[in-house]
Amino acid sequence: MKSKTPEESKTIMTEIVLPNDTNTLNNLRGGTILHWMDIASAIAAGKHADAVVVTASVDNVSFENPIKLGDVVTITAKVTRVFNTSLEIRLEVWAENLPSHTRYRSNEAYYTFVALDSNGRPRKSPPVEPQSEEEMKFYESALRRRELRLVLAGRMKPNEAQELKSLFSEL
Repeated sequence: MKSKTPEESKTIMTEIVLPNDTNTLNNLRGGTILHWMDIASAIAAGKHADAVVVTASVDNVSFENPIKLGDVVTITAKVTRVFNTSLEIRLEVWAENLPSHTRYRSNEAYYTFVALDSNGRPRKSPPVEPQSEEEMKFYESALRRRELRLVLAGRMKPNEAQELKSLFSEL
């Protein structure tokens, strides 16, 4: 199975915030941005895996700035690491007010997907091959995020999380 770079599956999705996307404060609803992020990350994961993918987890979602009615939202999704059948996707969300040319960061998150075969069973995905220093940083830290997800989900005992242990032993 040939490895792929994060750029090969990179997905950029653009939306405009319309009145039906907002709450009573004229801010984009949190559920709407999470939905858009799920779509963008699913596309990136599917492109990387060359398969149908399903969302396995959503974590570390930060809401830094509200996105206003009429702003243009750009979501960038990239595969950071592949773990056998699961793929971690990092998302960055930026918004722009077109009349004022003001661009600001709104969200960041990590979504995990599982690639499926034609019978709906988990299947292996090609490894990711980081190219830049930044991609390598996200690749290396993905193992800690994965262990944390597994511990919080009760699928790994805390004493088995070697990467997390090493993080705390450095302190």
